[in-house]
Amino acid sequence: MNTFDDNVYTRHWERLSTEIAEPSAVLAISAHWTTNGSLVTGNDMPPTIHDFYGFPERLATFDYPAPGSPELAARIVDAIGSQRCAIDHSWGLDHGTWSVLARMYPSAQVPVLQLSLDLSLPAKEHMAVGAALQPLRNEGVLIIGTGNVVHNLGAMNRSLEHEAYDWAGRFDRQVQQLMTSAPGELPAVMRGEDWQRSAPTPEHFLPLLYIAGLAASGNQGAQVTIEGAMFGSLTMTSYLVN
Repeated sequence: MNTFDDNVYTRHWERLSTEIAEPSAVLAISAHWTTNGSLVTGNDMPPTIHDFYGFPERLATFDYPAPGSPELAARIVDAIGSQRCAIDHSWGLDHGTWSVLARMYPSAQVPVLQLSLDLSLPAKEHMAVGAALQPLRNEGVLIIGTGNVVHNLGAMNRSLEHEAYDWAGRFDRQVQQLMTSAPGELPAVMRGEDWQRSAPTPEHFLPLLYIAGLAASGNQGAQVTIEGAMFGSLTMTSYLVN
C-alpha cells in the first residue's frame, strides 16, 4: 500500500528522487523474483506484475508502464558473466519494484529492469554480483535493492505500529553498524537467533547484499537515509551508496 499511502517512508522516496540526478535507467533487485541462476529482464515494455492477493482493487489494477532496455540487459549479462546470468522475457516489474518507483518516478519515464535473486548463491557471491554492477553506476544507472532488513510477517503485531521487538531492533542495529563501516562483512550477521527471527526466509534480506557489494567495491560505507520499524517485526531502514 506504500504505492498510495502518505507516510514518512513514501515521502522519503519522493524526496530522494529530487536529491539525486535522474538516472539513465533503474536496475532493481527485488525480493519477489527468486530463481535458480541470475536472470535480467530483457523486455522492451516489461509488464506490471501483481504478485499478491487480498488488497484493494486499485492496487490489483495498478500499472507502471516504464520502458525496459534490451541493450542494457545485454550489458548487464556481460558485466555479471554469461555463465552466471541470462536474459529473461517472461518476468516484468513486480511490486517490490513498482511500489517504490511509483513514488520516486511517478511518470514512469525512466527505463526499468529487474535482476533476479539466484537462491543457489552463497552470500559472498550475491555481493560479488553487486560489485560487478559497479561500472553501470558510472553510466547513470540507479541500482536499487528492495526488501526489508527485518521481515517476519508471522510475528507481526499491528498494535506496535511504529515499534520493533527487541530482537528486531537489535538485528537492525547490527546490520547498520556493518553497512556503514564494513559492508564487506555483512554476511557475518546471517547466523544466530536474531537472524533466524528477522529473516525466517532470506529473500527480503538478500537484495541488501548487492548494495553491500557495491559499497565494498568502492571501499566505502553506506549511508543510512531513513530508519524505522512497523508492527514489531518489520524494519524500514534504507541505505544509499554515493
